[in-house]
Amino acid sequence: MTKTRHQFRTALSSGKLLQLPGAFNPLVARAIDRAGFDGVYLSGGAFSASLGLPDIGLTTLDEVAGMARAIAAQTNLPILADADTGFGEVANVARTVEVFEQAGVAGLHLEDQVNPKRCGHLDGKELVDLPAMTQKIRAAVAAKTDADFLIMARTDARATEGVTAAVYRAKAYVDAGAEAIFPEGLMDESEFATFRAEIKVPLLANMTEFGKSPLLSKKQLENLGYNIVIYPVTTLRLAMNAVVDGLAAIKRDGGQAGLIEKMQTRTELYDMLDYESYVARDKTLAFK
Repeated sequence: MTKTRHQFRTALSSGKLLQLPGAFNPLVARAIDRAGFDGVYLSGGAFSASLGLPDIGLTTLDEVAGMARAIAAQTNLPILADADTGFGEVANVARTVEVFEQAGVAGLHLEDQVNPKRCGHLDGKELVDLPAMTQKIRAAVAAKTDADFLIMARTDARATEGVTAAVYRAKAYVDAGAEAIFPEGLMDESEFATFRAEIKVPLLANMTEFGKSPLLSKKQLENLGYNIVIYPVTTLRLAMNAVVDGLAAIKRDGGQAGLIEKMQTRTELYDMLDYESYVARDKTLAFK
């Protein structure tokens, strides 16, 4: 894992835009890996939804870290984890870093919302005061044992205080030790450009669907000088739309025969699961 984190750090400084689709379970992470992406994003919003919960800070550190650990076991890609507000105050933030580091992820981001938090692209958010957030960042940086473990700070200030205030907060977070910045809820391309002009550490762009930010292309984000782009809930939305449509068809038609061509085949699934390697291992280990 130390090697993966180091490679992630190197890639962040390469000038290349790293694309990290969201994985809401380990099998999706395998698909992301096979598709040739640069890393995996563990989204708090997608993970909450997969549990049937809204993204308002209801998931626990153990739940999210458990999923992070399960995903890390299925891919060698770097994983960036959404740690929400750190699952508590300063001491909790320090433990969060320790637990996520042990889970095998490459880094995490902390946000400056008040708990209970809200999805970054919804209205009605409240921010913690600046000293409280910078204290959390300092605690997070101090808690890590691997120098390559990335501590990223997310600011939701654009929605409540405007771009200028969001940039001011981001600079304070960098001064406190944040090694990358995630400006949430930017409204247009010029605001993305403003952050790039003002912030000197790596920047993350959130290309979530149905949100406040325009869906910029890889080329556009490269031209803007961004370092990471996440597609946090895309795979969940694709999957759930297919599930809902499929269930409606079964209810309507009385069976799934008309859906077969839309399904991943047994062969394709077993290939993704590396099924044959388990069969071979079983044969090797079985007592004669």
